[in-house]
Amino acid sequence: MATMPAGTARAPHAFRSTQLAEFFAPQRTPSTALPVPEPFLRNLTVGVLEVFAGVREVDQLARWLTEDAYRKLVARANLAARARSARGVAAKRPVHTILSVHESSPADGIIEAVVVVRGPARTRALAVRIEGMDGRWRATSLALL
Repeated sequence: MATMPAGTARAPHAFRSTQLAEFFAPQRTPSTALPVPEPFLRNLTVGVLEVFAGVREVDQLARWLTEDAYRKLVARANLAARARSARGVAAKRPVHTILSVHESSPADGIIEAVVVVRGPARTRALAVRIEGMDGRWRATSLALL
């Protein structure tokens, strides 16, 4: 029977699996290690508006969203598709102009922003919270106002 040297007790299995889960979970990234957020916010806004218009699949934005934000966007896109279907309106590419991007940073590696967009019928705003994870920005919350 092999014995372990003194002072080298094995860690319980639950403790090791917790350490592994934390190691492989998304890692927070400080703002200094992230790119400028404005281009990401502009591209995300265009993508979200195209999803609601029915000309882009939600899956194309999946890498930019956390799981919760992705699920909510899928649900909202499905509602928009059903509304278009009920009215008999075909999906067409939206024509929008981004008027401004307003950013605020409540903590390191977190940006809360509002992107103001003018469309053919009205002006809208997309409220977004993005967080630095694994060296890139990911949207954790979206709200089209």
